[in-house]
Amino acid sequence: MTLDFDDVRRKITSRTKAIIPVHFAGRAVDMDKLNEIASEYGIHIINDAAHAIETEFKGKKIGTFNDLTSYSFYVTKNLTTSEGGMIVTNNEAIANRLKIYALHGMSKDAWKRFSDDGYKHYQIVFPGFKYNMTDIQASLGIHQLRKVDRFHERRQEVWDEYNRRLKDLPLILPTAADPASRHGLHLYIILVDDTKTKITRDQLITELHKRKIGTGVHYLGLNWHPFYQQEFGYKIGDFPNSDFISERTLSIPFSAKLTDEDVNDVVEALEDILK
Repeated sequence: MTLDFDDVRRKITSRTKAIIPVHFAGRAVDMDKLNEIASEYGIHIINDAAHAIETEFKGKKIGTFNDLTSYSFYVTKNLTTSEGGMIVTNNEAIANRLKIYALHGMSKDAWKRFSDDGYKHYQIVFPGFKYNMTDIQASLGIHQLRKVDRFHERRQEVWDEYNRRLKDLPLILPTAADPASRHGLHLYIILVDDTKTKITRDQLITELHKRKIGTGVHYLGLNWHPFYQQEFGYKIGDFPNSDFISERTLSIPFSAKLTDEDVNDVVEALEDILK
């Protein structure tokens, strides 16, 4: 469920400025192959690591690759500040510009205007928004950082239990993790195997809901949504791999907070419906 590199090459034109790989559900994109393409064509990579706070590729955190990596700290993420996120970069010029964008387009002296050194005047240097994180959110995030590895270990236990107990059901389970990477284990995504069952994804979601098992759909392809159909002329069928996933995918409960009893409830509900 990550990038098809042959397709990436086919999509690049003279107008292409950047590639935005999504490290989906915590699984690392092959950064060696992606960087090779970016170098060949002279384009940037902007990592979408919303699912990938713990993710590594060949021993390096995803945020250490390339000019820009964005993270999400939304309430459902593995590290949360309730809402908000973070951009990391090792490029000082980009970092300075981002700070200006994040505070109304004010010059960098705006961050010092209420400091102990006295009032500093600022200027609006280009249009910006108010994207800065609050101190309260930052405090939540700092304390969450201490728990990241412990939570990851628990999610690994749940992941392994799901793999073991769901393997004989008419489901397509997550592909085994790349041994060169560390999977962030953000979502446990299953696909309904319609070659082995007549139950559709939506029917399965409804039946699980009746048994008080919550689910999610991550995600319907952009070409399934009215805006992208109307604005860009996309239609279902344009992206076969994405369409295959969109029609069959659902996410089952998955977090460090799940107890063994919770996991058993999920598995037994799936067995009851699909067997």
